[in-house]
Amino acid sequence: MAESDNIVVQTAENIFADLADSQDIIRTGNGSWKAPLWNALSEAGLPLAWVPEEQGGSGASLADGFGVLNAAGRTAIAVPLAETMLAGWLLAQGGISSPADAMTVAPAGPRDRITVNADGTLTGRARGVPFAKEAKHIAVFAIGVKGPSIALVDASACTIISGLNLANEASDTVVFTNTKPLELKPAKDIDQTALMLMGCVVRSLQIAGALETMLEITVRYSNERVAFEKPISKFQAVQHNLARLASETAAALAAATSAADAVANAASFDDAVMLEAVSAKIRCSEAAERGTGIAHQVHGAIGFTSEHILHRLTLRALAWRDDFGNESHWAVELGKMVCARGADDLWPLVASR
Repeated sequence: MAESDNIVVQTAENIFADLADSQDIIRTGNGSWKAPLWNALSEAGLPLAWVPEEQGGSGASLADGFGVLNAAGRTAIAVPLAETMLAGWLLAQGGISSPADAMTVAPAGPRDRITVNADGTLTGRARGVPFAKEAKHIAVFAIGVKGPSIALVDASACTIISGLNLANEASDTVVFTNTKPLELKPAKDIDQTALMLMGCVVRSLQIAGALETMLEITVRYSNERVAFEKPISKFQAVQHNLARLASETAAALAAATSAADAVANAASFDDAVMLEAVSAKIRCSEAAERGTGIAHQVHGAIGFTSEHILHRLTLRALAWRDDFGNESHWAVELGKMVCARGADDLWPLVASR
């Protein structure tokens, strides 16, 4: 893995290398590695990277945070770093200071809605909320008669129904029943679609990072595994598969980083940002499906064992496809946007990216 010239990203990479090595995590066999990793990340200010300094955060740029998340994807860490960063960003849009604990966001899907009642309490159900059981607080985007609002909620005030994603990690249902938030403020210039698009870019970067590591370990294994007295990387069929995996990884990384650049440099979540973010989620999700199949095929049976690190990457990449809207949902929404703009505006929009 090449070292980054960005000090924020390099700090994250150093922490992941020291405390989140996949083989060490598997060898440990329990979650004892999580606390030291989270403490190190917190001391470096990474979970609250997108929170302004005056609100208790690090005040890092969106670009820096996106770089950290891509690095996190390469390690496939199973702690709520991305969720806490996204929650901090959401709270900052409402001018709400972020607590120092692990957080997550709700809703985590485009079809769920949280409502602000007349008395300021929240009602609604959010499905597939990542790490809700582990989070101390939840950043909530809600809609009421006075318009959209952003709320900080104590997780213990909600009913949390346990669920699991493909990687066997928490993907819970959070039920708000006249839940009183710790703080509730009007949303500033964003809507729920903006939150979903941010989530799409976050997950796209993580998927692209996971694919980078999949490619690295698959190429290494193919050079080490000998069959018929030569490395399997010398066989044309394996070379073809490695080339396909490399192309899927490159496509995912290009789409994800382009979307991250678009969001980092945009003044608002306009159609151009939607095109970038949605396209990245669709393309990275497709790459995850194709790339994981290739990686496991090259590794053979060993890649399916719990002792091998490959499953940590492949299962998470596949699970991340469903968060903040899957590729099927966004393909439909992208089609609606294109139709609404009209045929004459499609090429100028695409060509401008």
